[in-house]
Amino acid sequence: MSVPLLHLRNVSRRYPMRRGLLGRTVDVRAVDGVSLTVERGRTLGLVGESGSGKSTTGRLALGLEAPDAGDVLFQGAPLPPPDSREWRRLRSRMQMIYQDPLGALDRRLPIMEQTREPFDVHGLGEPKDRDAMALALLQSVGLRADQGRRYPHELSGGQRQRAVVARALATKPDLLVCDEPVSALDVSIQAQLINLFVDLQHEFDLSLLFISHDLKVIRQVSHRVAVMYLGRIVEEGEADLLLQAPAHPYTQALVSAAPMPGRRSRPRIVLEGDPPNPAARPSGCAFHPRCPAARARCRVESPALLPLPDGRRAACHVAHDEPRLLKAAG
Repeated sequence: MSVPLLHLRNVSRRYPMRRGLLGRTVDVRAVDGVSLTVERGRTLGLVGESGSGKSTTGRLALGLEAPDAGDVLFQGAPLPPPDSREWRRLRSRMQMIYQDPLGALDRRLPIMEQTREPFDVHGLGEPKDRDAMALALLQSVGLRADQGRRYPHELSGGQRQRAVVARALATKPDLLVCDEPVSALDVSIQAQLINLFVDLQHEFDLSLLFISHDLKVIRQVSHRVAVMYLGRIVEEGEADLLLQAPAHPYTQALVSAAPMPGRRSRPRIVLEGDPPNPAARPSGCAFHPRCPAARARCRVESPALLPLPDGRRAACHVAHDEPRLLKAAG
């Protein structure tokens, strides 16, 4: 069996938070025992509400932050400590696409210079060839030479995000971590960028960890989908199967709120209340205060992420004990 490109194994990350001006310090479990795998040339979509820990998981995957527990493996080997020489050497093979392209770009430099910069930093190619290499990258993401001479504020949001993608591709990475890369763009521009990611994945044999709160976007780009709630994975499996017949009640609610092509309309599942405070997680299953299918066991026993007969994994007592829930959303 081939070694996956990226493997997160029981990774956790906590942040100290003070309660009140003079209150005691408590730990917020942003990521709590997450295990994920990104295979070569494939896309894992990570979806969930704001505050579920998706972005923190992305930073852990790149080694931008060190986990408090668990391991992050790249090609089967543990990631070096952040900011170490070994980590910086490996960093060229892992790049991140941020939500705000204007914040990710240097407003004082033209786009062409910023696209060329990774070649200079990593000593890639001959110096005399680097302008042509940068231009070729910009053209590969749909930008023209005259747009490469402009500054970031002179481009549209979609053009800026294309420039960010071009710069990320300069080092020929194996892995792209995309953190809400299209959420700030118009719908028509979103579609263009999504098609670009799909095309670039085939052209450059990229592996993607694609983070989004939008299931429509996740469905278009992902081979597999992992659903995150309050720092934990609650369901994970092949994209088509998971989105057509979700097993976990939280996934069912997300899918019911997202229009899907070719699917008959169905009543929307409205979740009551807000996500719990991460600093004061409920006992048992963290979703049980909002879950319409919660049982007494859910209030006292935290469910493990276990395989279902169809190959998916779900962290839900009811989904495993009463498989009728699998048919309810089919």
